[in-house]
Amino acid sequence: MDTLLFNAHLVPVTAGEIEKGYVYVKDERILSVNVGEPDSEMLKNCEAMDCGGGYLYPGFIDAHSHIGLIKSGGGIEGDDINEESDPITPQMRAIDALDPSDSAFFDARKSGVTVAVTGAGSANVIGGDLIVISTYGEIADKMLIKQCGIKFSLGENPKATHSDKDNAPYTRMSIAALIREALFSAHEYLNKKTAAEKLPKAEISDALPDFDIKCESLIPLLKNEISAHFHCHTASDIATAIRIAEEFGLTYTLVHCSEGYLIADYLKEKNATAIIGPLINSKTKPELSLLSERNAALLPQKILTAISTDHPEVPVDFFLGSVCTAIKGGMDKNAALRAITINPAKIVGIDRDYGSIEAGKRADFVLLDREFCDFYATVLKTIVGGRIVYEGEGETL
Repeated sequence: MDTLLFNAHLVPVTAGEIEKGYVYVKDERILSVNVGEPDSEMLKNCEAMDCGGGYLYPGFIDAHSHIGLIKSGGGIEGDDINEESDPITPQMRAIDALDPSDSAFFDARKSGVTVAVTGAGSANVIGGDLIVISTYGEIADKMLIKQCGIKFSLGENPKATHSDKDNAPYTRMSIAALIREALFSAHEYLNKKTAAEKLPKAEISDALPDFDIKCESLIPLLKNEISAHFHCHTASDIATAIRIAEEFGLTYTLVHCSEGYLIADYLKEKNATAIIGPLINSKTKPELSLLSERNAALLPQKILTAISTDHPEVPVDFFLGSVCTAIKGGMDKNAALRAITINPAKIVGIDRDYGSIEAGKRADFVLLDREFCDFYATVLKTIVGGRIVYEGEGETL
């Protein structure tokens, strides 16, 4: 049966707010967005959901996390975010470690997060793929929306992880060199495959390069089918990320980008995008020494910016708290809303289906009792594909 969400203060994000309206949902998609109240016949023929005058937003998107890859309340047994045996592991697939039973997914829905990006941590120079997932589901494959990127890490984390293992990287120069080596090898590998595939069928097999799973994993990146997500905090590491991306013609985004405010005009010139966060954080290491609330205030004025929790660095429970922190630090309220809806959807390539309340898009919503930017805002309902998956303190399974 079709679903009707009515008596709602609609906040479509990409269009003006509707003080009182309703949304018609059919086959898990938004059929129409309307002003006023539905007629009685429409209510009779649909599964009607009275929003009680609450604020209806598109489902929130956490653009960078490790949700499902590190078990809540567990130790090493449930920690699957870093394959530290090798600094270069682009072949690692996040879906193979994703645990839908992790309680963090309930916490995400409780916080209004319907979509999250998850994947490898920052211990490795190249860590593995990043995937966009629905936060509702029992089987990882059914939760998967798309592969969106490959994780690259610059700065202190890969140095701290691998420098005591008697192999590279010891320095930032080595980190950049390892990335270039991997990308160059993948580029040559792709060129050989492409050349071989143009030969007569009988000659292709002999001309193909020996199979290399690392190179194979980087081919979608070189073809710009997915993007490079660079873990980078300092202005110098941010510049290195951009330098490498431009050398190889990569689509990229800057994750954390903590000192982005120091080089904001340069980022604008480069048409960069950034996923900032965690925002509820202390200066726990040298590369965070210049961490400032100015980042959240300034970057959205210059470039496309999203907010993330980096769960479990900041637990996904504090997603809206992170947004309020950004606003308190000077981020414009409308910019903050876009940073958890349409902006992350654009950055990870799902904006045709997610990120705003528009006809044709997925029927993912979050219903709040007041504006999202109010510290005391409460999630009343979280809806995925037109189905209530969280309500009050309970959950519809």
